[in-house]
Amino acid sequence: MSTHELYAKDAGDPHWEVPASGAARFSWEYDDGRDRLLALYQKGKDKQWDGQKRIDWALEVDPHDPLGTPDESMTLYGTPYWAKLTDRDKGELRMHYASWQFSQFLHGEQGAMVCAARIVESVPDLDAKFYSATQTMDEARHAEIYARFLHEKIGMLYPINDNLQALLGDTLRDSRWDMPYLGMQVLIEGLALAAFGMIRDTTDKPLPQQILAYVMQDEARHVAFGRMALRDHYRQLSDAELREREEFVIEGCYLMRDRLRGTEVLENFGIPKAEAEEFSEQSEFLHLFRRLLFSRIVPCVKDIGLWGKRLQQAYVGMGVFEMGDSNLDLLMAQDEEIAEQLDARRFAEEERERVAEVADAVEQGAQS
Repeated sequence: MSTHELYAKDAGDPHWEVPASGAARFSWEYDDGRDRLLALYQKGKDKQWDGQKRIDWALEVDPHDPLGTPDESMTLYGTPYWAKLTDRDKGELRMHYASWQFSQFLHGEQGAMVCAARIVESVPDLDAKFYSATQTMDEARHAEIYARFLHEKIGMLYPINDNLQALLGDTLRDSRWDMPYLGMQVLIEGLALAAFGMIRDTTDKPLPQQILAYVMQDEARHVAFGRMALRDHYRQLSDAELREREEFVIEGCYLMRDRLRGTEVLENFGIPKAEAEEFSEQSEFLHLFRRLLFSRIVPCVKDIGLWGKRLQQAYVGMGVFEMGDSNLDLLMAQDEEIAEQLDARRFAEEERERVAEVADAVEQGAQS
């Protein structure tokens, strides 16, 4: 079935063309690279995996409750609209919300794939080109996985959110080679990691939990790569050049905080846009997500050297300034560890099943 037949609302033109600008850069120095980045490149090669095999696609998913979402976290909970919903309506609402969330993940991963490929093309250093090539493959795998989950397990997709598309477009149109790093690795990936982590840590459904844990394991490397490359580059920039990038970060943070709310779902249920926005603003779940969103972005922005007065004031106004002191390395290490623990539990369970099968076969043989 065509993806366009599964969209919950008209997705418009099936293709989106973003005019490319900036130079493609080649390097003829093949024996010079940063040890940390080359080590990350080696790790990127070692950690490649097959989404068809590592994930247990045989696990069943209820499309009307794909994430085990509690009533209290639903935007409409406690409103007059909620009281009128039947159990079937609530199941439909859960399906739409999960579809909207994972659709934005899917579109974002395709954007990350294109940005990583742009970095391969435009970054001047060969060690960064090497790593970006592994990230391009990672992002392709993530897009493949999210597309399969939406097609096979939920059966519904949503178009890309207008504001996510705007931020992605701004990132890709900029001719400066560092902007795909800043827009994608820091802002969009930071947003994604916050959303992935919230669902990973709260869902009781094994398939989405597997998908999110394994994707986040990859993303921990991507964030480390962006931090290394941008930290080195931004030490060389003038104050004026740094301020330009800080303005981009401020605008992007406000855009993600204020515009990515899933109101498209409520509008699909016949709720006027103004009311949908009001309900979203009153949602405790959204307030929690907004704080988690900045738990990854703020310390990363500070770490790479974008910490001017105007940016600090913006973060004070958003109520997230103190997150600049968060331990980003610890968060990334935890993301990797959770995926490894999940693998270990799965392999131990599979081994127990194999041992039981062998013991059963031996017992049956002895009885015959």
